[in-house]
Amino acid sequence: MEWIDLRSDTVTKPTKPMLEAMWQAPVGDDVFGEDPTVNKLEETAANMFGMEAGIFCPSGTMTNQIAIKMHTQPGDEVICDELSHVYQYEGGGIAFNSGASVRLLQGNRGRVTVAQVAEGINNRDDIHKAVSSLVVLENTSNRGGGSCYELAEIEAIKNLCKTNGLILHLDGARLFNALVEKQQQAADFGRLFDSISICLSKGLGTPVGSLLLGTKEKIKKARRIRKAFGGGMRQAGIIAAAGLYALEHHVNRLATDHIHAKLIEAALLSNPKVETVLPVETNIVIFKIKDDVNPEQLVLQLKEKGILCFTMGKQQIRFVLHLDVSEAMVQRTVELLQKI
Repeated sequence: MEWIDLRSDTVTKPTKPMLEAMWQAPVGDDVFGEDPTVNKLEETAANMFGMEAGIFCPSGTMTNQIAIKMHTQPGDEVICDELSHVYQYEGGGIAFNSGASVRLLQGNRGRVTVAQVAEGINNRDDIHKAVSSLVVLENTSNRGGGSCYELAEIEAIKNLCKTNGLILHLDGARLFNALVEKQQQAADFGRLFDSISICLSKGLGTPVGSLLLGTKEKIKKARRIRKAFGGGMRQAGIIAAAGLYALEHHVNRLATDHIHAKLIEAALLSNPKVETVLPVETNIVIFKIKDDVNPEQLVLQLKEKGILCFTMGKQQIRFVLHLDVSEAMVQRTVELLQKI
């Protein structure tokens, strides 16, 4: 059976050209700053976003957690949406690694407004309150069904942060999906955020790795934190080469995943077992099934038909499209969803 794996865009395998690029990559000791391929990847990504420097890490969780630690002090408070990956899926890392508390906002599909952020900022003169120091946005929002921010809202939040002395960090695990879908420019994000985390192993299809971008001063601090986290890698150019290949060849093709996701959305909307589908903008489809349908049984039923997926909260199931899901696989999925 040919599996259609819709569990996540992290399940992708390197393409043959990507493997060839990895095989041919010149390498060195990255902890010593001597891996030419890692250095090139960090420089390429920083230049793409108009930022000064970057650091290559094993995972997006690590780049987010490094950013939070380098921007905060113990006792500070991080402002983010209640669905944020940094809060939901990073093992309590904000408290564990940085000793910071969290102010959770109830946004719209993972996206917060400038008014909500303003309301969440504590009075620094009130010694009873944690010090609000960092705002974290997630674009696209995973639990928000791949929802994207409008640039104007981010600009308003940035201005608020500057006025109140707060740092603005972007969890951009799927940022390239947003850039492609909204036809936005990477450099616009580079000028608005103090730091950006971008994941290479999701929609871009590399086997492993994420980047943290920021100023030279902040990335120098990030290297010390990465070392303390145990994230320093040696001849990492082998995997960095996959990232370079992906940035050159796999960004524009994300539009195909978005088209595929919208085809599946349409099939779900016509299925009587489905109650609602979060509006599909990018490559994530989250749908809620009716109360009389058992989600675990439905996932098992789909697996028996060759489709792998996950439940995601009460009565919710998630599909994620990616470069290993072909047009034929999407058509097969659509046909099954119309019958099941």
